[in-house]
This record gives sequence, C-alpha cells and structure tokens, in this order.
Amino acid sequence: MKLKVGIVGATGMVGQRFITLLADHPYFEIAALIASGRSAGKTYEEAVGDRWKLEAPMPECVKDMVVLDSANVDAIADSVDFVFCAVNMPKSEVVALEERLARAELPVVSNNSANRWTPDVPMIIPEINDSHLEVIAAQKARLGTRAGFIAVKPNCSIQSYVPAITPLLKYEPTRIVATTYQAISGAGKTFREWPEMVGNVIPYIGGEEEKSEQEPLRIWGKVEGGVIVKAKAPVITTQCIRVPVIDGHMAAVFVEFAKKPAKEEILEAWRSFRGKPQELGLPSAPAQFLTYFEEDNRPQTALDRDIYGGMGVALGRLREDFMFDYKFVGLSHNTLRGAAGGALLNAELLYRLGYISAK
Repeated sequence: MKLKVGIVGATGMVGQRFITLLADHPYFEIAALIASGRSAGKTYEEAVGDRWKLEAPMPECVKDMVVLDSANVDAIADSVDFVFCAVNMPKSEVVALEERLARAELPVVSNNSANRWTPDVPMIIPEINDSHLEVIAAQKARLGTRAGFIAVKPNCSIQSYVPAITPLLKYEPTRIVATTYQAISGAGKTFREWPEMVGNVIPYIGGEEEKSEQEPLRIWGKVEGGVIVKAKAPVITTQCIRVPVIDGHMAAVFVEFAKKPAKEEILEAWRSFRGKPQELGLPSAPAQFLTYFEEDNRPQTALDRDIYGGMGVALGRLREDFMFDYKFVGLSHNTLRGAAGGALLNAELLYRLGYISAK
C-alpha cells in the first residue's frame, strides 16, 4: 500500500511541482491538498485558476480534489500519513504551523527555510548528510511526539556547489568564493508574471547570500548532544544574482585547499561519489549524482539542468587558478533537486529508513 501524503501550500509553484512528481509515485499517493483559507473548500482546479505555472499540465487526479484549510490541523492529520510543506508565510507562522503538524503526529518534510536553523531539525541533502537524521530522536523528545517530526531541505542555491565540494572535504578546503546565477522560478515567478526580468539581470536576491554562505556549514556539521553543530570551515563568501532563465541555478566557484589535490583526483572523487539514495535505489535518486562535462561550454542551463530528471548536478570547467587552487562551474535544477524533488528524495529516504510509515 502507498503512504497517503498531503501537500501544504499546494497552490504555489513548489506545491504544483510536488503534485506533478507525486502523480504516479511508487511509494506515495496524494491524499490531501492543503492551502490557506482563501482556497479551502474549492476544488483544486478552481483554487489555482489561471495560476498553474508549470509546462506539464495539471494532473487529472487532483483537479476535483477539495482543498483543505491549513489551519485545520486535525482534519489534515486524519487524512494523511505525512505532509510536504511549501508555504508562503512569515517565518514565525511557518515554525508554528510545522510544529502543530508535527505535534499532531505527522512527519513534516519541509521545503521552507523557517526551521533550517532549529538545532534539532535535520537539514538534509540525502547523498551528503543522512547521518543527521539521528537528531530526530531528540526532536521528538522535545515535541513530545511518537511519530511526528520536522525535516527540511536546504536552500536551492547551494545545490549547485555543495555537492561538488563534499567529496573534496578530505583535502580540507579553506576558502570558497561562489557566485550563483539563479533562475526566476526560484522566486516562484514566470516570465508572464515578471516581464521586467526579460533581458535583465538583478544583482541582489534578498537573504540569499547569507543562506548560501552559512547553510553549507550546517550540512557539513555533526550531531552532538541532540543538536546539529555546524562546521567551522571552510570560509565561504557568495554573490547571488537573478538571471533571465526560467529554471536552473548555476554557480561559478573558486576553492582553496590546505591539501591541494591533483585535478585527476578531483575528477575521480566526483565520478565515484555516491550516497544513501544511490545505495538504496530510491525512485527519485539520480544514477550518477555528479556528472562532469569535458566540453569548455558545458554545463549549459538549457541543455543540462534536466540531467537525470533534474535530480543530478552538472559540473564543468575545472581548472587551476592563480589566486585560488581551482575554479569550476556547477549547475542544478532549482525546482527539482533544489526544491520539490529534493524534498521528495528526503521523504523517500525517511520512508526507507523507517522514519515515515503508514498509520
């Protein structure tokens, strides 16, 4: 039997992406679509209206589903085994909502940023830090729950370079400079809704640089005393720029090492890097997590963002640098690996490891 899943924030762009990914999933089936009171009581098709933002059509299976109110936690808990959460609300309200859902004995797999720095909430890239899931036991003790907990995915911007640096940690990176070139869907927008982005570049994305500099250190941290303690190194500085593409975040990265590896050692580390999703054969896992392109003009956003269904990370242009040790380019799909797809992979991992189960 498939587990019953609810999508909180189902009418937004990430919620829509969840729907398309879950429409024929081998582990999970959509049992509830959840949104604000403005949408509650309407069919999903009525609630979305002309705001369907994806190229793929709205799946028939959800069009006539009646949307539940996100404030009615009891009704949600009665309908599903766990929820994905991707809401557009103030941080304090997101924290309160996710904790109410967890205390109602629902595992919450969150796409939101609000709980990323809650000390006992794991922030997971499944190939990298699945060991952080052990902190869930401490979180359940704090919440007083048996099954309910919160797990989150990190910011979409770091997916284009943190996976590439992770297999190189044994060479002790000391300094990283990363400039990210981020698609407009990262703001939940399309060109129809944001015409001023056509032919334009905006050199600022609110809050993004702080996330891009600090979240990698939490990903590379350790669980100590029931909380996650972030790593102290490397030092990371970033600039985050909005560019006129619909999907795909690219990063230009410079890195310095205490123990400088040879170029072939880096390439071999990337080729051989596998994580728990590949070992378990999870449905959303890319067969090859990191793919390196030898061509000078790759990866390209339009050509390579969909690698392995948008769940792989594309790398290229690795070369030595006269100020740092190396520089390279990374690319990830921001609404797949970086958002709904990454959260779905988290849920698959949590299910296979026994953290999520049917009621």
